[in-house]
Amino acid sequence: MGARKWIFVGLGLAALVAGVAYAQYRNIETPDYQVIMADGSFELRDYPSMIVAEVTHDGDRRRASGASFRRLAAYIFANDRPEGGEEIAMTSPVMQNRIDQNEPISMTSPVMQAETVDESWRMRFVMPSQYTLQTLPTAPADISLIEIPARRIAAVRFNGDAPANDLAAMEQDLAEWIGEQDLTVIGDVEYAFYDAPMVPALLRRNEVMVEVAVQ
Repeated sequence: MGARKWIFVGLGLAALVAGVAYAQYRNIETPDYQVIMADGSFELRDYPSMIVAEVTHDGDRRRASGASFRRLAAYIFANDRPEGGEEIAMTSPVMQNRIDQNEPISMTSPVMQAETVDESWRMRFVMPSQYTLQTLPTAPADISLIEIPARRIAAVRFNGDAPANDLAAMEQDLAEWIGEQDLTVIGDVEYAFYDAPMVPALLRRNEVMVEVAVQ
């Protein structure tokens, strides 16, 4: 078989793997929110209460993401639990937000164009809806299990591998849209990532979200 044919075979296999990954991550559980308003890539949503497992790591976002993801994965896959037990199903999205050590970050703050090494980042895995705080397996000391109350969220959706500049641009776009709708921000900016890295960048769903007041 010639080199050209091998290239086509390789591309075909890559496309097959990508398609399988895409289908897999489209079939897992996601929060059952209600869309209140849709405007292109922007949405205003009402989310029910949800239980999350969360952990915090310091450093730039990419490095903190890797450490946090591995830590939370060890919990849900029963690799690091006080009493072991069965695996917890993976859900989507994985949520992440920057934590300011001195004061909360709001959408009225200047949008950061770069990630620095002295930031603190919180990552959250949404737990499957079948669980309560009482029925979830006990988490290690560095992982918190909390219930987030029902809330109204403004979100903007985009595709790609979500580098810092894209997140900053989407954050700015969302802030402008929120202003146009006369909405009041009451929470911190949060990033939501719906797909695994093996899913092609053009197919990955990402969102910038923030809680707003119910009017």
